Amino acid sequence: MLAVGEHLVGPLDERIRRMACGLGGGIGGTHLEACGALTGGVLVLGALYARTSPDQEDTELYRRTSGFRDRFLAEFGFTRCADLQATGFGSNGPRPCSALVERAAQILLDGIDE
Repeated sequence: MLAVGEHLVGPLDERIRRMACGLGGGIGGTHLEACGALTGGVLVLGALYARTSPDQEDTELYRRTSGFRDRFLAEFGFTRCADLQATGFGSNGPRPCSALVERAAQILLDGIDE
């Protein structure tokens, strides 16, 4: 969210920044759920493509978010934080999470350009 959010949707106020922080580390640092880079990308896609009223369709948002998830999974082999850490990502691994975030941001941007 923070890696590319402002580039795509404009300034992110403090509340939005704070809301996204709980997604880090597989939801609250537990490493048990989806990677924060994946969920952050979904937030960005929501800011760009989500409906603004109940009578609108979610089709475009769902197409883009499922496509982002599929490309993320194809690139990294997993979407769950603990599984990604087992492949070497994270503060204790040879590849920092920042490398994953950078690549996930590129995957997100590539998908938006489609």
